[in-house]
This record gives sequence, C-alpha cells and structure tokens, in this order.
Amino acid sequence: MGLISRVLGNSAATSAIGSAAVNVAEVFVPNATKKMEAAHDAYRAALDEHGAEFQYAAPGWFDRLVNGLNRLPRPMLALGTLGLFAHAMVDPVSFAERMVGLGYVPEPLWWLLGAVVSFYFGAREAHYFRTRPVLAQPAGPVAGPAAPVEENAALSEWRAGQGSVRGG
Repeated sequence: MGLISRVLGNSAATSAIGSAAVNVAEVFVPNATKKMEAAHDAYRAALDEHGAEFQYAAPGWFDRLVNGLNRLPRPMLALGTLGLFAHAMVDPVSFAERMVGLGYVPEPLWWLLGAVVSFYFGAREAHYFRTRPVLAQPAGPVAGPAAPVEENAALSEWRAGQGSVRGG
C-alpha cells in the first residue's frame, strides 16, 4: 500500500479506487455474502409468514376429531393382535372358523391392505425422519483405537544412517 499511496497521493484516493474496483467487479460477479444474506432474509420472511398463519388458530371440533382418529391405527393394530391371541386361547374353534374365512380373501385385496398399512407407517416414519433434531458434529476427528504400526524396512535403514544412494 505504501507504493500505491505515494503514486496516488493520499489514502482517500486509494480507498475510492478500491471501492470503484469492487463495484465494477460486482457487476460481473455478484457478491456471495450479499447473495447469502438476501436468501436468508427471504427464507426468514417466508417462515415468519407461515408461522403467522397459525399464530391465533384454535383447533375446532373437526380438527380435534381428525387428530384423535390419526392416533388410533397403531394402538388398534397392537391391541387387535393381542386380542387375536386371546380369542385363539378362549375359543379355538371360532378362531379357526374366522381364519378359514381369511383364506377366502382374494390376493389383490391383501396387496391393497399391505400397501395401505405400509404407506401409513412409512409416511409416519418419513415425517419423524424429516423433523428429527440435527445433532452437532464433532469439530475434529474422533480418536479411535490406534492402528498397529507396521515396520518399514527402508525407513528404518534410512534412519540408521545406512541409506546411501547407490548408483549403478
């Protein structure tokens, strides 16, 4: 900077030329920091707008009913399976008749039932996977068990001072 200051005269002229160069450069290549800040501001504005939609919303009777219905399938499947075991022990003949009835259900209907159950539980897992908290990663490498050191014959020879360059 000393040479430039001597050529241009004072630090004000140097600063003006520097800021002019930055402005000219930003015409061709956008400022990455300003671009990131603008993207972050737009993201925060979208989040704030989305949050404002639900700020004063009180769930009505229909919302509470649907939330209650959404919580029923897992306990019903678990308790229903336990109920089948109890039914098989209490009245084996009746249980066998009902299981024979299940044999008459066509195969495409079983596939449909499997798809519905898979999508229900898959959607739940995907929801919990997307909303799980992100744990902080360690800053440096994690120390593990030390690897065994292998003996390097060439390096040992060199360290001993016997490693000379052999010409041929």
